[in-house]
Amino acid sequence: MSTIQEDFDRIALVSPDGATHNDHYHNFLLRYLPSNCLEALDIGCGTGSFARCLAERLQHVTALDLSPEMIRIARERSANFLNIDFKLADVRNWVLADESFDCIASIATLHHLPIEEMLLKMKAALKPGGVLLILDLFEPAGLADSFANLLALPVSTVLRLRHHGLLPQREVRAAWTAHERHDSYSTMSEVHTLAERILPGAKIRKHLLWRYSLVWEKKSDG
Repeated sequence: MSTIQEDFDRIALVSPDGATHNDHYHNFLLRYLPSNCLEALDIGCGTGSFARCLAERLQHVTALDLSPEMIRIARERSANFLNIDFKLADVRNWVLADESFDCIASIATLHHLPIEEMLLKMKAALKPGGVLLILDLFEPAGLADSFANLLALPVSTVLRLRHHGLLPQREVRAAWTAHERHDSYSTMSEVHTLAERILPGAKIRKHLLWRYSLVWEKKSDG
């Protein structure tokens, strides 16, 4: 995890806008917030973009990230959000009390963590009626995914042009390329298998920009 921390410290310094591809799906995830949602946890909050979306709707948000630079930028950008508590923390070692959150979100973070362990930990920390919101990247497998990748390229280019111009700066490209060497992703088949065992009834959807979403509501007997 020290390597991941160093990667994101570097990314934060050269590309403080973060991964705009993730931001593209914020509104989709927000649709699933429970109507009585008060307390949320954002795991791997980065520069705080989704934490601020949650804070506009909820009473309180706890936002964790491993990178000191990401947390620094998140706090600077969230100065007007007094209901967000940013924590510099490794969630693997962070104690999550049972049934303490109405919503737990994880955006482009789960693939950095032991997935089964984290799903169980997040499940336990949700209150009955609470919702788990996950957006993450997946490993393409088969012809269908290869075709979807081709369709995603022009959309990705448009988003990049909108936010970064024709090409990101050289140091930005270098930082993300270095980080991608340390990444490994689950296939959609692996995601479905885990969810069936740990989060029965989860709504899993494959999205165009190499991402999937998983939405799960904890029942009173869950």
